[in-house]
Amino acid sequence: MPESASVPLLDRVLLTNDDGIDAPGLRILEKIAATLAREVWIVAPETDQSGTSHSVSLHGPLRVVERGERRFGVTGTPGDCVAMAARHLMRDAPPDAVLSGVNRGGNLGIETVFSGTVGAAMTGMLLGIRSIALSQTYTGRQPIRWESAETLGPGVIRRLLGTPWGEGVCLNVNFPDIDPAEAKPMRITRQGIGLVEGMDVEARQDPRAQPYYWLRFQRAGTDPIPDSETAVVKAGGVSVTPLRFERTDADALAALRANFG
Repeated sequence: MPESASVPLLDRVLLTNDDGIDAPGLRILEKIAATLAREVWIVAPETDQSGTSHSVSLHGPLRVVERGERRFGVTGTPGDCVAMAARHLMRDAPPDAVLSGVNRGGNLGIETVFSGTVGAAMTGMLLGIRSIALSQTYTGRQPIRWESAETLGPGVIRRLLGTPWGEGVCLNVNFPDIDPAEAKPMRITRQGIGLVEGMDVEARQDPRAQPYYWLRFQRAGTDPIPDSETAVVKAGGVSVTPLRFERTDADALAALRANFG
């Protein structure tokens, strides 16, 4: 590794996630961040908050648990954690960047709308902080190749932070389920459709014969868009997708305006 690659880019960086403060992906991200910043702060949910998207707690109190030096657990969502860090815990010296992840599983296509990992990055973006969401894909019930994110992450993040990408945009990074030595180069991608086709509700019964329900995504096998993040990751590359809040569909906008004047 070139000597310049070991020089920190940032004074301080904020880490968060949606899998919870004790998640293995956050430990991987902490190792990565140590090569990028002089000061690493962790403000993450006390419990798993997967699927909470951009949710913030407007109707209930938040509690903060100090877990160590510059390490805090929050009884809230990933978005709550970013707001709590930037506007309270780090208000005198805000972070130069927000890194969210490393998520257990990919955040591809439609799933990015539901992702708390991506939601945290978009909250950082809303607060004017350069923000990157990071996810490690895996296949079926196979062991997760955390070494892919751990090995490739520092170089990918360093390249991205060294490049301007404009205001009102955050980046969504997905690492392939592959040996890092075999990974293809990083590619800038579009969100695409992803693998989600719908949702199911599975009815179950607990040992006391009381009903409960489990939500799950219905997934397809591939994304037909060739330059989508899903297609690139499936081919063994690292995908980087710029995301924003604006989601207006241009074709539908034009059609509706034509019909309604």
